Amino acid sequence: MGKSIVFLVGALAGAGAAAAPIDSYEVPTSVNKLGQPFDGFVSYSIEFASFPEFAGNDSMPNSFSYNLLKNLGNVMGKNPYIRVGGNTQDYALFDSSQKAALVGIVDPKRSPDYPTTITIGPAYFESYSTWPGFQYSHGLNLGLGGNRSAGWQTLVETVPLACKTLADGKLYTWEYGNEPDLFGVSAQGPVRPSSWNESGYVQQWLNGTKEIASQVKKFCPGSSSPHYMAPSFAALSSPLKEQKTWQSGLNSNNDIKLFSTHNYISGATSPGVTLQGTLMNFGVTKASVDNHVKSYNSIFGSTDNETAPPLIFGETNSLYNQGRPGLSNTFGAALWGINFNLYSAAVGFKRVHMHQGTNYRYQAWQPVDTDKATKGTKAPYYGSMAVAAMLRNTATRPVSVSNIPLGTDQYEAAYATHFTTSKKLARILVINMHSYNTTVDGAGLDPLPNPAVRTSREYSFHVGLQAAEGETVRIQRLMANGSDAITGITFDGWSYNWELDAGRPVRLHNVTTGETATVKDGQVNVRLPDSSAALLSFMKRCN
Repeated sequence: MGKSIVFLVGALAGAGAAAAPIDSYEVPTSVNKLGQPFDGFVSYSIEFASFPEFAGNDSMPNSFSYNLLKNLGNVMGKNPYIRVGGNTQDYALFDSSQKAALVGIVDPKRSPDYPTTITIGPAYFESYSTWPGFQYSHGLNLGLGGNRSAGWQTLVETVPLACKTLADGKLYTWEYGNEPDLFGVSAQGPVRPSSWNESGYVQQWLNGTKEIASQVKKFCPGSSSPHYMAPSFAALSSPLKEQKTWQSGLNSNNDIKLFSTHNYISGATSPGVTLQGTLMNFGVTKASVDNHVKSYNSIFGSTDNETAPPLIFGETNSLYNQGRPGLSNTFGAALWGINFNLYSAAVGFKRVHMHQGTNYRYQAWQPVDTDKATKGTKAPYYGSMAVAAMLRNTATRPVSVSNIPLGTDQYEAAYATHFTTSKKLARILVINMHSYNTTVDGAGLDPLPNPAVRTSREYSFHVGLQAAEGETVRIQRLMANGSDAITGITFDGWSYNWELDAGRPVRLHNVTTGETATVKDGQVNVRLPDSSAALLSFMKRCN
């Protein structure tokens, strides 16, 4: 074991309690060549039909969303990149005479969570102007655009609007089609025959991207030729395969800037899904991410292949079908998000777009009040803040991310970052994913009258000569009452709740902050209550 275990009556009580001698975990001593994420690593994917609610419009911009996004940008030194897309991009048709930004009809038999009949008007594109300083990818409709005249006309009419709106540095990249590997088998209704295959997809992709390039050249002559994130496949188990798609000529025009793949750990209604066994589980996350790396490597050899389009998660989150209450909206999901993001970075993913939409259970925040959900900051957002703090200022001081092996316990994980230029150790982040619940049935609502004693585990890391004897190490904690908590969450004592200051950081004075540890004999120790995380920063180089 690399830790000792004590029991706490309060979250951090017993800090001086006696503990058995502990082994130490070895912190990598060199930069991880694979694990060098891009700037804005913590990014978002916003459902196409939800984007006007998340961003607002010219007359009423959504400042709450902006504040939350700027918090992350301020920490990372680069704003998150915003992918606008998802299932609903392939339902959206354009009506030039429509006054409303978006009109959508929900068919509960197809999906209760988003409209599957959609028209957008010119006002839709106002939403791209409400968050100054951000870059966007715009999702174009291949689902209907590749085989229906109305869909094709939508492509022809909206590309000029998008390229003009996203001029002056606002364009991140283009995306043509969301999860086309499911077009022939979609649970929301297939839009291709069962014979749909890689070569058919590539043919339609090349035809559509040729038209996109033509429209950009005609209406935005000062713009560079379009580049894309692709293929944006839903799952490695789908009928269409990434390797065969690439071999069929998807990138024959050399216009794919980012190799985008999608991932969900499991499904909202999948049998046997639990918070501890599915999300707060290092082995489950590792296996899921590793499968994507294996698929990418089968095409390009390695995630550090500098001649290949960099690997990103263009869309991802905990449980597909928009998540499940009591799992995807909990503090445990925030801890999962930290582990998922940092493990992905360590094995070669350059950027991660966490997906969300209005009323989605796994969302980082609810942008507006609806009859299904109240406006507010949700638990997963705090996980994103912890990841941003671990990577911190990567735009000006790039880091590499390494996983620190912690043995056979699958309910914990740790990571280290090194500055890529100086090669020096920067930070360690530890995640204790052992479940601790304080509400009835773990639902996060009604408190238990007599919750169990909360266990605390001490972790010791051997840093050797990477840190000076006696060096001060700052400790910043991600805390909540338990893994089932959906409120009362803080990172380093900061709250980002809507009710306090519209998502801006507010320091709470009832939370312990300002903790430090000291390097002694080449070791640094930290104790974590179950269901919590801690970020350790080596202050001589992280001021």
